[in-house]
Amino acid sequence: MITTGDLKKGITIELDNGLYTIIDWEHIKTGRGSAQVRLRLKDLRAGHTIERTFQAGSKFSQARIERRRSSYLYSDGDFYYFMDTETFDQTMINTDILGDIISFLKDGQEVEVLKHGDETIGVELPTSVQLVIGETGPSFKGDTAQGGNKPATLETGLIVQVPLFLNNGDIISVDTRTGSYIERVS
Repeated sequence: MITTGDLKKGITIELDNGLYTIIDWEHIKTGRGSAQVRLRLKDLRAGHTIERTFQAGSKFSQARIERRRSSYLYSDGDFYYFMDTETFDQTMINTDILGDIISFLKDGQEVEVLKHGDETIGVELPTSVQLVIGETGPSFKGDTAQGGNKPATLETGLIVQVPLFLNNGDIISVDTRTGSYIERVS
């Protein structure tokens, strides 16, 4: 059990028969009454975000989340397959659980599969991935990094705004948290 004083971003707690990761927390002390803690929580099973307020000193059950380093293998319709890099066990995950991260996955990519007991609850990507630009508009002489942006479709189907000087076949780094362009790799 942990109290409100032990809470911080990234901790996973069990609340109302669900698993929630703390996105943000705020300690609130009003003029009258006791202190409160406002939490922004992400439901790991359903994917939505909620806000809840608790009295300071409330206790929570911390969930035990196991992170298994895995490699993305392939997709087969609504299912994506990952292989544990230590035990070589394969895990099948439904697209409903994966959500938007599908657009960042490419064959052989290293990820962490999150498990709570025997239940697979999600996949955690690295903070940035390198993807190849599949299709983008033409570049013109004089285009610079500060000159503006154009849409580019990447090898996974993700569409990202990139600087005007980038061409088809360039490899770029993309932030998996925001889905935005970081830099050109080569």
